Amino acid sequence: MHVDHLLKDESLGLRLLWAEEPQLRQEISGVTATDLEDPARFVRPGEVVLSGLVWWASEGGRDKAERFVSALRTAGAAVLLAGEETHGSVPDDLIEACARHGVPLAAVPAHIMFRAITDTVYFQQWGELNRLHALPENVRVRLSRLVAQDAGPDVIVANAFAHVDRAAAYVFTPAGRTVAATEGARTVPAREAVALLANGAGITVSVDSDAVSPYERWHLYLPEPGGTPPRMLHEIAAILARCQESRARRRAAEHQAADELGALLSSPGAEVAAVEGALRTCGLPAEGPYRVIVAGTGSQRAGLAEGALTEAVAHAGPGRASVGRLPEGTAFAVVPETEDTAGGCAEFWPLVAACEPSIPLHGGIGSAAAGPQDLNGALSEARYALASARTTAPDSSSVIDSSSLTGLDTLLTGIPAEVRTAYSRTVLGPLLDTRNASAAALLKTLETFLAHDGSWARTAEVLHLHVNTVHYRIQRIEHFTGRDLSRLYDRLDLWAALLCRTPSATSDPLARSSTSPAR
Repeated sequence: MHVDHLLKDESLGLRLLWAEEPQLRQEISGVTATDLEDPARFVRPGEVVLSGLVWWASEGGRDKAERFVSALRTAGAAVLLAGEETHGSVPDDLIEACARHGVPLAAVPAHIMFRAITDTVYFQQWGELNRLHALPENVRVRLSRLVAQDAGPDVIVANAFAHVDRAAAYVFTPAGRTVAATEGARTVPAREAVALLANGAGITVSVDSDAVSPYERWHLYLPEPGGTPPRMLHEIAAILARCQESRARRRAAEHQAADELGALLSSPGAEVAAVEGALRTCGLPAEGPYRVIVAGTGSQRAGLAEGALTEAVAHAGPGRASVGRLPEGTAFAVVPETEDTAGGCAEFWPLVAACEPSIPLHGGIGSAAAGPQDLNGALSEARYALASARTTAPDSSSVIDSSSLTGLDTLLTGIPAEVRTAYSRTVLGPLLDTRNASAAALLKTLETFLAHDGSWARTAEVLHLHVNTVHYRIQRIEHFTGRDLSRLYDRLDLWAALLCRTPSATSDPLARSSTSPAR
């Protein structure tokens, strides 16, 4: 599109004030709107410059016009379109300055919105380039340069949609985290973002990158795509993919540093000074408090748990986090403690897990570590909580905060399954013989007796037995187990054995009741 094409568009009503014939054949590369007195930094060669002339005043107007137009000439602007609304007409000072510096000038009627001019330029360019591309060449070059400079997705999105009349454009993760958004776009909560991606509203373009896990993959989303060419969105998505791949390469080095931190935290004898140095290398503060979070996806392919944990801690807060792998392969993260780091991570865990619904995602959160010297203990707590999550919900995703393990039933879920099974068999012995009907009756009596706080009467009532029968059965239980059910410690041993007998404490028949005092 050339300058004269724009000036001849009757719908805009532009009025040429000064230009030389060859300048009207210059190709337009883009549009910039500015009211800065010195706009040189923001104008690129071949651009149309829109100005409402707010910067101009009658006092010192000649000097102001001289500085403004000189900057446009230096930047290589194709034409200046000056709005008449602010001053009623284009000042003579500005016309004279444009003639002196050889910058074409046209007046924009007060009733014409600058947006209409921007749309005309870019929609015309997209139409001309649609066979090959949708992005104007200057925009494509600019975005490629930004990617080479390791610019973040927020910068890429801002530049990609800078001159597009769109209400909003977002980059979401599958779990609904907003990675980037255009300026002025409203904040979209994570759950709403997940719904938008799922229900087909607006338009979504996947940012395809093999460098990241399914939990972290980006999606370019426009609530109201309007006349935006689909090819433009796919080109922007391709550039965002390069941006994400660049970030993934940088993060590989960060993971290595995190792995070294994990090796130190896994060693009880690690010196505090070494841990402090590893924290600094990872970009974490040398002082706490911190949270340690671990995650696992079972035997699924490598990298899934780290990707899921990276996304989960990013949801929990905007602060710096170090994500890596412990020596045995468990994914872990050290995160500076904020007001509700643990609560935020637990809140968004289901959204992250839903990105790969066929893969159970388990997590454990340690209590807050006051300083580097406490991180080893916090890691141990997080590992224990992870084991509890796996025990409690082996086939579904869950995350457990170690602070929630406040009862014997929940505490036991963190013990390895093999240890729980061995303990149960050792303590209950013959009562676990499923082939023996008498053993099954005794086991049921024991469960009921302990569940009702050792009440003979309540046990008899629930089992529809005579109290003497309950006494007889309890004597038999004591005989087979070697425990005395009148003693608290022996009751606790048997209760723990019953809890260990089941794969999940939540499904265990034992439930504390205070309907009747122990007798």
